[in-house]
Amino acid sequence: MSSDDNNARRRWMGILAKARPEEVAECWSKIEPPPPYDLLRRPETGLVMVRGRVGGDGAPFNLGEMTVTRCSVRLANGIVGHAWIAGRAAAQAERAALIDALLQSPGGRADIEALLDQLAARRETRKREAARKAAATRVDFFTMARGED
Repeated sequence: MSSDDNNARRRWMGILAKARPEEVAECWSKIEPPPPYDLLRRPETGLVMVRGRVGGDGAPFNLGEMTVTRCSVRLANGIVGHAWIAGRAAAQAERAALIDALLQSPGGRADIEALLDQLAARRETRKREAARKAAATRVDFFTMARGED
């Protein structure tokens, strides 16, 4: 895989991992017909350790554990798709793994890429709305003059 292919795959996997389960289900319903596939790894839920850094570049520390669900599938043509999803959404993980495999197929799937663009746009809308709500509660602590007695 070239670095362009890796970047494209990183992008679509990020979109699928951050999408809401109902959005992935809606995306999946528009893929007709679903291709035959085998489950290499059934959706399984577990914990991963989330690490952080003080100030973004300081010494790493264990922040806490996070629940994730992973799944791997293989299409009839041998292409393997993987997915890791935050939370316990087994169906979302399976669908995301299958979409990953379909997007790796020769020729790609422009119809699926268009659906992923819609998922990304929805996420950006949610982020902007959350930022707008947070900005409305912002308080600036600024002292005009300080009285020294």
